[in-house]
Amino acid sequence: MHLKRFIVAVIALPLFYLYVTKLPPLFFLILLTTASVLAQIEFHSMYKTKKTISLIGIILGILLFILSGSQPLTFNIQPFIIAFILIATARLLLVKDPVSSLKDISPAIISLLYIPNLLLAQWHLRLQGYEWIIFLYGCVWASDSLAYYVGKRIGKRKLYEKVSPNKTIAGAFGSIVGGILSSLLLGSLLEIIQKFMLSPLKLILIGAIIGAVTIAGDLIESMFKRDAGVKDSSSIIPGHGGILDKIDGVLFAGPVLYWITLVL
Repeated sequence: MHLKRFIVAVIALPLFYLYVTKLPPLFFLILLTTASVLAQIEFHSMYKTKKTISLIGIILGILLFILSGSQPLTFNIQPFIIAFILIATARLLLVKDPVSSLKDISPAIISLLYIPNLLLAQWHLRLQGYEWIIFLYGCVWASDSLAYYVGKRIGKRKLYEKVSPNKTIAGAFGSIVGGILSSLLLGSLLEIIQKFMLSPLKLILIGAIIGAVTIAGDLIESMFKRDAGVKDSSSIIPGHGGILDKIDGVLFAGPVLYWITLVL
C-alpha cells in the first residue's frame, strides 16, 4: 500500500507542477472540470443516485464552470435555482411514486454545492498566479502527511471516532504544524513573501488555517462515506482511493485561501 502511494506521488506531483506552472490558466480550468466530473460520479455512486438524475447533476456541474469561469467568485444563486428545478422535475417525470423522492435528488444537489461549487475557488486563485495553486496543494499535502504520521506514531486520543476512527487529536495538531511549516517554506521558495508582500507571521497564520480547514474537509468526506457505507469514494488511484478522497481537504482549503488573498 505504501509503495503504491509512493509511486503514484513520485509520478503525479512533478506532472501536476509542470501542468500548473507551464501551461496557460485555461488548462487548469479544464483539469478542475475533469476532477469535478470524476468526483461527482464517485459521490453519486456512493449514494446510488439514479443514472438520469446523476447525469443531469454532472452536466450542471460542467455548466457551472463554463458560466462562472470568467466571473469574479461570488455566490450566485441562479445556477442552483436552475439545478434544483431541473433535478426535481427529472425525478417527478422519471418515477411516479413520490416515496424517497428527497433521497433520490439530494445527492445530485449536494454534490453540486460540495464539489464544483467549492473547486471554482481554485480557478480564481490560479488567475491571481500559479504560485497560489502550488502553495495551496503543497500546504494541504504537508498537512495531510504530517497528520497521518504524527497520528500514527503518537496519536492515542480520538478526534472524532464516530466519523473517522483513525484520526487523533495528535494528528490534528500535526496537520496544523504541517500547514505552518509548508506555508513558510513555500512562501519563500515561490517568492510569495516578496511578490504578494506577506510577512512570515502572516504565512504562519495562513498555514495554521489551511491545516485546520484541511482536517474539516477530510472529516466531512468521511462523514459522507460512513453515511453511504463505503471505505473509499472509489479505487481509481492505486493506494489512494478515489478522486474525492484526494481532494477532500483542498475542497475546503481552496475557498478559504481565496478569501484570505482577498483580505490580504
